[in-house]
Amino acid sequence: MELRHIRYFIAVAEERNFTRAAARLGIGQPPLSAQIKDLEAEIGTQLFHRVAHGAELTEAGTAFLTAVKSLPDEAAAAIHAARRAARGETGQLSVGLTGTAALNPLFPAAIRSFRRSYPDVELRIVEANSVVLLSSLVEGRLDVAILRPAESDPEDLREERLIDEPLVAALPAAHPAASRRTGLDLATLSDEPFILTPRSVGTSLHDAALAACRAVGFEPRLGQPAPQIASILSLVAAEFGVSLVPASLAELNVPGVVFRRLRAPEPRVGLVVAYRKHRPPPLALNFAKVARAARAMAEI
Repeated sequence: MELRHIRYFIAVAEERNFTRAAARLGIGQPPLSAQIKDLEAEIGTQLFHRVAHGAELTEAGTAFLTAVKSLPDEAAAAIHAARRAARGETGQLSVGLTGTAALNPLFPAAIRSFRRSYPDVELRIVEANSVVLLSSLVEGRLDVAILRPAESDPEDLREERLIDEPLVAALPAAHPAASRRTGLDLATLSDEPFILTPRSVGTSLHDAALAACRAVGFEPRLGQPAPQIASILSLVAAEFGVSLVPASLAELNVPGVVFRRLRAPEPRVGLVVAYRKHRPPPLALNFAKVARAARAMAEI
């Protein structure tokens, strides 16, 4: 039994006439009659009484109509739902982000734009360090993520660069360099302990800070490591040392911490949207498209 058999049956039942039903369906009357006979043969009972003025439902036909009359609409709704899902317009999207990415204006801009464009998608936001996010993407626990890239990132992920964000110095408020308003020479911090995330949990930001120091001629002295950006800033405020952080964090009002731009050329750290290369979910592709569009509103 095919769906067309159901549609043909319903048309005849509603029109009570094979000729009018055939015209409604856009087929000839003889093929319609043949299809109804095939349906009756498959069910094993007569569905219509053929009468002079048309067709009347048998008791079996009435029962059959009650059971199947909603099927064409349900099938159409199912097709519509499947097509929307294939276009990435419905379902649940799991989005990962690092702590510093969450504070960049790009992230709320992307989320806001995505929710407006795809209101029927349920968003699940997961914050974690880059190492956890990368493994979650590879293993399918996340669909897409906004994170800081590193050369060691898995090859089976696609990373689309969104922005390159300047690094700024985070200094204790009492630090002598905190009073300077012009670009800070990073080399003046060569004797300070640097508070950074361990490389095992924040490869990109850790490596970018080391590279920035080496580029101006010194090897940084690593101080107390801190796993999250909040703990880094807390340790800076407590005068454990200094740090290099993305410029978007300078918008934060952290008591005891001042942020200073560095003298040109400023070191930078990237921000990408990442998802699986092989058969990425349509929702992830849609989010990446929205994130690319949102970056114009969030560039620093």
